Amino acid sequence: MLYESVTQPSLFGKKDFMDIKFPQPQYLGAKYIHGDWITQYIPDNAKVVLDAFSGSQSIAFLCKKMGKRVISNDFLTFNSQIGKALIENKTEILTPDDIHILFSENSAPKEYNLMEMLFTDIFFVRTETAFLDAFRSNIDRLENEYKKSLAFSIINRAMTRKVTMGHFAHTQALVYASDPERIKRNRSLIRPLKEIFMDLVMGYNNAVFDNATDCQSYNENILELLPSLSDVDLAYFDPPYCDSHADYQSFYHLLETYTNYWKDKKFVNGTKRYSPKRIGGFETKKEIINSFKALFDLARDIPYWLISYNDRSYPTIDFLVDMISLYRNVKVERKVYNAGRGGKGSVAGSSEILIICTP
Repeated sequence: MLYESVTQPSLFGKKDFMDIKFPQPQYLGAKYIHGDWITQYIPDNAKVVLDAFSGSQSIAFLCKKMGKRVISNDFLTFNSQIGKALIENKTEILTPDDIHILFSENSAPKEYNLMEMLFTDIFFVRTETAFLDAFRSNIDRLENEYKKSLAFSIINRAMTRKVTMGHFAHTQALVYASDPERIKRNRSLIRPLKEIFMDLVMGYNNAVFDNATDCQSYNENILELLPSLSDVDLAYFDPPYCDSHADYQSFYHLLETYTNYWKDKKFVNGTKRYSPKRIGGFETKKEIINSFKALFDLARDIPYWLISYNDRSYPTIDFLVDMISLYRNVKVERKVYNAGRGGKGSVAGSSEILIICTP
C-alpha cells in the first residue's frame, strides 16, 4: 500500500495533524532534531509563518502541523521542491500508475542523458545513472506539479541514502560502496535506487495533508521575496552559518543539477559541481553583514522573528544581537551539542543558538 489516510476529521469536525510524520531528512544543518525546541517559541496568535531558508522543510512542516499558514522558501531548487510536495501540496500523492510512468524507459534519451554523461563512475554506476536519466525524463509526464515535486523529493532523498555521508562533496562513493564494513553499516550503498525509492514512497505519501490553510512554497532569494509578502506574523530565519557549516551548493550540487537538469553549466572538479554557484548573500564574510542588515530591514513589519544560529559562526552572536536590537527585543537560548553532527558548527561542545525576537 502506498498511502494510508491520516487526515480524517474527528467526530467533532477538527483535524489532528500532530501524529503525521515528516520523512526524516539526511541533510547537514537540518533542524529536524531541534523542531520541538524551536516551535515552542512560536506564539499561538502567529497564524502566518514564513520559513525563509527552509532547507529540508522540517520546521515548515512542523508549523503546518500546528495549523499555521506556512510560506516556505529556499533559493536552492531541490529544497523548494520538497516544500512544494509537503508544504504547499494538500492532497496529491504518487499512485501505482504514477510510479509505473516514472519507472518507464527513457522517453527522450537524446535529451535526457545528463546524469550518465556527468556522474557515471563518480557517485553511481552506469545502470544507475541511466535509470536516473530515464526517471527524470518521465517526471515531466506526470499530470500535475505536486506529483512532480513528490517524485523529485523522493528520488533526491534516495540518492542521498545511497551515497556514504549523504552528500556529494567527495569522490569516494564507489570506493565506500565496495567496502564490506561500510556496507554492513549501510545496506543502501549496494541497493538499487529504484528499490530505495519504493521504500520511501509511503512515508512521503503519508506526509501529504491539508491543514485547511493555503500554504505556499517559493524558490527565491529571500531578499527579493520579502518585499512581495504581507501579513506575515512570524519569520523563522535559518541562514547558512557562515564560516561554520556546510557549503550547501558543493555538498548537494548533484541534486540541484538533477532537478534543474542544466545543460548550459560548466561542471568543475572531480565531483562535477556546477559553476558558477548561485549567489545567496549569506555564504561569505564579505557579503553576510550587509545581507543581515537588508534582511532585518525588510522584515521590520513582521512582528516576531526566530533566528537559528551557531556560536562558531560569523558574525558573532553579540554582533548579531546588537544588529537585531535596533528592531526588536532579543532573548538568546542555547543548546550544546554533546556529539558532532557534521560540519564544524555542530562539533561536540559547540552550541546551537535560537535568537527570539519580539516587538
